[in-house]
This record gives sequence, C-alpha cells and structure tokens, in this order.
Amino acid sequence: MRQPWRVAVVGGGIAGLAAAVRLRDRAPAGTEITVYEQSGALGGKLRTGELAGQPVELGAESFLMRDPTGAESAAVALARRLGLADRIVHPTVGQAALVIDGGLRPIPGGTLVGVPGDLDRVTTVARPRTDADTDGGGPLVGPDEDVSVGALVRSRFGDEVVERLVDPMLGGVYAGRADDLSLVTTMPALARTARVEHTLTGAVRAAQAAAPRAPGAPVFGTLVGGLSTLVEAAVTASGATVRRDAAVRELTPTDTGWRLTVGPTRAPELVDVDAVVLAVPARPAARLLAGPAPAAAASVGELDYASVALVTLAVPQPQLPELSGFLVPSTEGLLIKAATFFTTKWGHLRRPDGLALVRASVGRYGEEAHLQRPDADLATTVHRELSAVLGTPLPAPVDGHVQRWGGALPQYAPGHADRVAAARTALRAAHRTLVLAGAGYDGVGIPVCVRSGETAAEEIITALGGSAR
Repeated sequence: MRQPWRVAVVGGGIAGLAAAVRLRDRAPAGTEITVYEQSGALGGKLRTGELAGQPVELGAESFLMRDPTGAESAAVALARRLGLADRIVHPTVGQAALVIDGGLRPIPGGTLVGVPGDLDRVTTVARPRTDADTDGGGPLVGPDEDVSVGALVRSRFGDEVVERLVDPMLGGVYAGRADDLSLVTTMPALARTARVEHTLTGAVRAAQAAAPRAPGAPVFGTLVGGLSTLVEAAVTASGATVRRDAAVRELTPTDTGWRLTVGPTRAPELVDVDAVVLAVPARPAARLLAGPAPAAAASVGELDYASVALVTLAVPQPQLPELSGFLVPSTEGLLIKAATFFTTKWGHLRRPDGLALVRASVGRYGEEAHLQRPDADLATTVHRELSAVLGTPLPAPVDGHVQRWGGALPQYAPGHADRVAAARTALRAAHRTLVLAGAGYDGVGIPVCVRSGETAAEEIITALGGSAR
C-alpha cells in the first residue's frame, strides 16, 4: 500500500503558506505537509503589529484586487478560500502626491507605474521630451529583449520623467532605481505591448487598454484586523505541521525524494520527504541548491536585494492633507522615499480622538549605510522631513515603531526572467520534485507571491504523479 506523500515547504512566507494551502486542497488525502521557517514568525513581509492601541502593518500594507487580465487577483481568491472575503476593505482616499522642489504635487493620472501615455498630463511634475518618441518603423524592443525601465523611458521621454515620476513609483515598490530594473519583470504588461507598438506612448495606452478597470473599482485592498489574519488563516487551512526556528541547512537527493538537514550543526535533524517547495529568498535558496543543482544555484544566486526600514509614528491631531501619502524622488535629497497617511488612507483605521498613524519608508538600493542609524535617529529624521514636506510642524509623536527589513526587496536586473527560467529548467531536468516559489523569482506583491506558491504546489502534485483532487 502506498504511503501518504510527505512534502516539505521550506519558508513560511505567504508564498510558502499559499503552497501549503494548495497542497492541502489538491493533493491526495493524507498528504503530510510540513512548513519549515527559519525565524520565529510566519508570514514573511506580512506582519501586523500594534501601535497606540490599534493594529498597524509593519510590512506589506495591501494587495491588488485584480490581476493583469482584469480577473480577481490571487490574493483576493486566497482570502475568499480562507473565509476572509468579508474582511476586505479599500482605501477611502486614493490620491497620492509627489515631492517636487520640496512641496507636494498630485501624482498625475493616466500613467503606468509613472510612464505616461499622454505627455500633456505629466507637465505638472516633469518636463518631458516631446521630440523623441517617434515611430522608427518597428517595435520598441525585440521579441526576446529585456531592457531597464529607465533606459527605455529616458530614450523616449527624457530624464525628468524618469527621475520625477518613474523612479519614485518603482522605488516605492522595489527601493531600487529605474535604470537598474528589468522592464520584463517589473512592468510585464508594458513589456508585452512594447514588443508590438512603435512608440512608448502607444505601448502604454495598449497596456492600459488590455487590462480595463471599471470606473470606481477599487485597485487595492487590505483586511480588517491586519494582513497577519491572512497568515493565520492560511496556516489553519493548510493543516500543515509548522516548524518555527527551524533552519534547513542542506538538501540532499535520495532514491525516493529528499533528505533535509534541519537545525544546528551540533545536533542536526535528518528528515526524509518526497518533495520540496523551496520558498525562501534567492541567496539562501542558492546555498541549498549548490549541491544538488549547481547550475540552478548559479542563476538564482545572481539576484541582489535592497534593505529598508519602515518608521511609523502615532501623532496627535496633525494637519494632514487629504492624501493617501506621497513618494519622494531621490533628487530631492531626503532620507524618506515614501510615506503613507494610514489613518487618512484607510477609513476603518480613523480614530475619534484624531490620533494619526503616519508611516515612512527609508532606504534605497545602494544606500544601506543610512539604515545603520539608531532607531531614535531614524524616527527623529523622519519626523523632521515629514514636517518640512507638509510645510507645518508635526506634533511630537506619542508612540513610534521602527521595523527593519534587511535584504527585503529583490532587485530584478534586465534578464532576470531568463535567468529564473534557466534555473527552473535545470531543476526540472534533474529534480522534478524540487520547485522554487516566491518573490525572488516571480515578482513582488502579495498576489504574485500567492500565485507563485500555488503554481509550485501544482508542479509538485504533477511530479509525484498523483491525481489532484
């Protein structure tokens, strides 16, 4: 009689947990699922804390409601699967701003992650070139070509559009520079249309038309009670055995699957399983792959990461604009790269006493030295810069929190998608029961990570040759 499958999920972030839920839903009954998490906390960058007596996100804040096709996003589908659909709420204020010349200006509409489809609409914040986006007789990029977002936009619209619009928009997501980030990975919809359209404005408009959104439909959502409720519900639904503070130090192929070496060197635990979902960042993944799959390890190990700090202040009755927050171009010379007015943006967080939660993101790729400052110094600098941008002194905070995320945000250089595809091809050829999942491979954002974990789970089911339920 065949024994139940044993599947290890290495990494307890949302990608790993989504994989565990999908395995529970689709793998044969009795499948044994174990999640190994090196730290003591599950959820990865999804972490809800408390500040001034109410929940506050210490990591990811929200998720996209729709995927690029216009269908329900994987994050919404997972929330529905976990019985959390009635907890989804949307921003009550959607307008954000850019810091330009020290002051706030509304982010112009009609752009795709800052790349304009109509140059006239962005003149309030930047002076675009109007002579370079011409039809050269062929598509903007070749069928297999990947370029940096910054290089493409600079060549068509000039430096100011990149520095004042695209760079802060991408920097708010990746903490990186547009000149270093892959078009294919960070803006896949634009990459697809750029392979057909002859102008960048045409490519932006085509990408926008390919993913229409109903007027007034919410773009983002979050959960009442915080995103940690998604983590907790996923753990429960997966029925997995969860091993916290359990570092997997080695993966060794066996005749029937894999042997995991878990725990400290002086007292290792050896665990045999049939398959592994490897849902950890690229660098630890490369270390684990170095023995069984050196070619895959080499491809995966090229990915670099940026570190950030999130500084949240609880401020009594401040004079805040009716904005969800603002983004800061690096040319402004501020430590802050983005700020969110939580209690303005999210109506369910507003308090009758007027206490406001304001969160600032600090740290850009290549500027990690700024993050070496003590927490108190970061908080003081953030308070001073917020006051300067708002043009009025903020009241002294009554509470605050500094959350540091070392090596948190992948930096997808051009060619990233090809490198990941090569790694996965090498893995499938040698070890079909070892599958990669997570932001290091497929992109950032909760929906992308959820989909990545679910896809990995489906691959494991197929590799083990069982019938999915």
